[in-house]
Amino acid sequence: MENNKKDVVVSGARPTGRLHLGNYWGTLKNWAELQHKYDCYFFVADWHALTTGADKSESLAANTREMVLDWLALGLDPAKCVFFRQSDVKEHAELALLLGMVTPISWLLRNPTFKDQLQELYKQKYKGQEDKMKKAEGVTRQLAEAHGEDAETTALHSDMAVIGFLGYPVLMAADILLYDATKVPIGKDQLPHLELTRDMVRRFNHVFGGQTLTEPEPLFTSSPVVPGIDGRKMSKSYGNTIALGEDAKSLEAKVKKMYTDPLKLKVDDKGHPEGCVVCAFHKLYNPEWKVQEDACRAGATGCGACKKLLIELMEKEIGGFRARRAEFAASVDVDKVLAEGAARARAVASKKMAAASKAAGLL
Repeated sequence: MENNKKDVVVSGARPTGRLHLGNYWGTLKNWAELQHKYDCYFFVADWHALTTGADKSESLAANTREMVLDWLALGLDPAKCVFFRQSDVKEHAELALLLGMVTPISWLLRNPTFKDQLQELYKQKYKGQEDKMKKAEGVTRQLAEAHGEDAETTALHSDMAVIGFLGYPVLMAADILLYDATKVPIGKDQLPHLELTRDMVRRFNHVFGGQTLTEPEPLFTSSPVVPGIDGRKMSKSYGNTIALGEDAKSLEAKVKKMYTDPLKLKVDDKGHPEGCVVCAFHKLYNPEWKVQEDACRAGATGCGACKKLLIELMEKEIGGFRARRAEFAASVDVDKVLAEGAARARAVASKKMAAASKAAGLL
């Protein structure tokens, strides 16, 4: 008898503000495609948002609503996948606590993201405060230059190094394992994080016996590199983003500010598309981007004309997104969508949590 059971995919996103094009091309476009192939659970990672942003908790509810409206407008369908608020399914915290009983602290301290993010958090915390910034730069320099035990000691003595931040990989593992996820969509740079989850599974099953938890496999997704308008990675912390629903006037202004080839001073100068942000976006929004790139190299088109065409192409797609989003904002009860999704998620998560508790001798 043929087994028609689909693989289970789990992924989440933190509600830290309006989504931008980097989020779309890097993650959400893949989500919209995955929902047709797998049993997908997509969650609003509000507990994860608190690990580095507890001082911004007053915006969580609003950010959650905005993000879910973006998901709907991009084509995520509650009838085809489950999406819910992480904190509405308490089993996420319960399994994280249980996993924490068998996860060595040394594993968490080896996580490079912990110390790397501390540096960035310090910079953001003291931004605009010159004296404190000098102190922060001193701390981040220590974090960057220290090695082994010194690096761990420096990181642990930071006031940003809260337990939730250090232990977020444990909560992330619980997010995945509660649903017996067989696939986790990641880029290759995220593989060490998933391997840590797999280590926790093996440790849990070894300590408590049996095969209660399932080791997930990576589902490598291809994602184009989306630069910000200044050429750096698109990030809200850099202030270089284009929002998913950027209004037409603002979109035009941002495209006009995009970094271009500094050697192309005149219209008929031969251009160098490599490193040009406008050319990078033509690859995303222009089906004939190769023609445009060849024209640039030959000096047959100028940066102004290239930007004008890009504005037209992007506005056509982003304008359609704005219209769809406005319809959902006027007609959908986001809290109801999340509550219904949480009920479906909880029905699965509670069974796995019961099995994990029994394995640990708690039931």
